[in-house]
Amino acid sequence: MGTPSANSVPQHGQVAGPVAPPRVSARRRRPGVIALSLALIAAGGAGVAVLLLQVGHRAQVVTVVRDVQVGQILTERDLGTASISLDPAVKAVHADDVKAVVGKRAAVELKPGSLLTPSQVTKDSLVKAGEQLVPIGLKPEQVPATSLVPGQKVDLVHVPAQGATDTDKTSTTPETIAGRIVKASKAAPGTGIVVVDVATSAADGPTVAAWVSASALRLVLAAPDGS
Repeated sequence: MGTPSANSVPQHGQVAGPVAPPRVSARRRRPGVIALSLALIAAGGAGVAVLLLQVGHRAQVVTVVRDVQVGQILTERDLGTASISLDPAVKAVHADDVKAVVGKRAAVELKPGSLLTPSQVTKDSLVKAGEQLVPIGLKPEQVPATSLVPGQKVDLVHVPAQGATDTDKTSTTPETIAGRIVKASKAAPGTGIVVVDVATSAADGPTVAAWVSASALRLVLAAPDGS
């Protein structure tokens, strides 16, 4: 009986020998790739840690819990506290400093639910010594498009009353009195009239009141200092 060739099919009853698996060459691990991978993992972990710290950093700040009008003295009942994630750019009054703002006056109108900032309070009276407060009603067409805010400087201009005849033709410059806005109300429903409280010198207060009574006054915004 001849010897079967390498390509011949095994005869019945014969068992084929084991087949050697293909040889696979192992890849060499490059140290540089490993080091880079570890660095990326570490950087990613550090970024997540910083993000978690930022999200978890909360501050106790002072909030407003009741309506506070301009010039009103703040009390503890007007204020509360809240824990929030505070952006460093936001200048808020921290809860530890709440006693420092109690007893001060509101420089602007404060609404419930808002954060209290240092610029919204003042230790000074909005009407200073030697001044008087004169309320001035402005019709819708007399209200400037620019928002009227406390502290804004204005000129109170005397104009002829409606229907009156100006007999003094030689005067070209109307009489003007300087003032400062203390508070401006919202437009009244139906009429649209805005009431503006203006502080003037005590000597000019009666004159301004007379102009208002005669409907002979106009309010003009003064240019900011240095402009």
